[in-house]
Amino acid sequence: MIQTASQTYELENIEMRQMYANTLLELAQNNPNVIALEADLMSAISTNKISKSLPNQLINCGIMEANMMGVAAGLSLTGIIPFVHTFGQFATRRAFDQLFVSGAYAKTNIKILGSDAGVTAEHNGGTHMTFEDLGLVRLIPNAVVYEVSDSTMLGYLLRKIEKEHGIHYIRTIRKNAVKIYAENETFETGKGKVLREGGDVTIIASGIMVAESLKAADLLKEQGMEATVIDMFSIKPIDEELIVQYAKKTKAVVTAENHNVIGGLGSAVAEVLSEQCPTKIKRIGVREKFGQVGKADYLKEVYQLTAKDIVEAAKGVI
Repeated sequence: MIQTASQTYELENIEMRQMYANTLLELAQNNPNVIALEADLMSAISTNKISKSLPNQLINCGIMEANMMGVAAGLSLTGIIPFVHTFGQFATRRAFDQLFVSGAYAKTNIKILGSDAGVTAEHNGGTHMTFEDLGLVRLIPNAVVYEVSDSTMLGYLLRKIEKEHGIHYIRTIRKNAVKIYAENETFETGKGKVLREGGDVTIIASGIMVAESLKAADLLKEQGMEATVIDMFSIKPIDEELIVQYAKKTKAVVTAENHNVIGGLGSAVAEVLSEQCPTKIKRIGVREKFGQVGKADYLKEVYQLTAKDIVEAAKGVI
């Protein structure tokens, strides 16, 4: 739960991994061409329920992520729709060449879920804490890149990308997210979601930093400043029109991401603004640090990813 003087943000009742497993099971039941691929993480992401119900629609490739990406590419060429899951750093850093060449260059159809995003890897520590995955996948021509902020969004996007050809990467946490959206909400690729209107500063966030940004907006309001908060879940393609619209309106922008400031959301927004609407901007994110062991709340403090950090950044650009 995240609480401010004016608002309480509750955690969802369903974990993100349960939403992934439940939705993928639904898709597999309705389409025999949907195949789940795992790198020995079925229990971690709850897809063991698929192997129990539809044993022929889940392949455990073992702890060989690069090979798993190659298997996914091969399956795709036969008409199969592979949904590949592993922790984000293994889906990108470890398997990048296979994803780039066997996947994207060969124009295959692969859906990838990179879990345990950033500080939410917690006690798995630095080797398992990815701060660079969005930047890597953004480099791949024609890849579609999302970072989801709650389970409603995750379920919707999984159903959406099943019907769309190409490389799709969804970045997520595994456990409970703060509830942001009603169950009937829809999400369009390349379009951000304006969650709050304000005229003094625009905060553009993704993933777990959306809730932190809403909290920051509450704190700013207590100090007499009004912030627009945008959930920019579609990292690539990104909503250039919306970014420029609100940059012109507020003349001050803060980005907030559970990722390196290089290559991810902050870079994407800065690229748009530098070319179309030069604006004062401050990027909240990880700077020149590796991951480490710790609880997420502690790590947010260490990497300066809290609502208070967003507030200070906003005050610096207003």
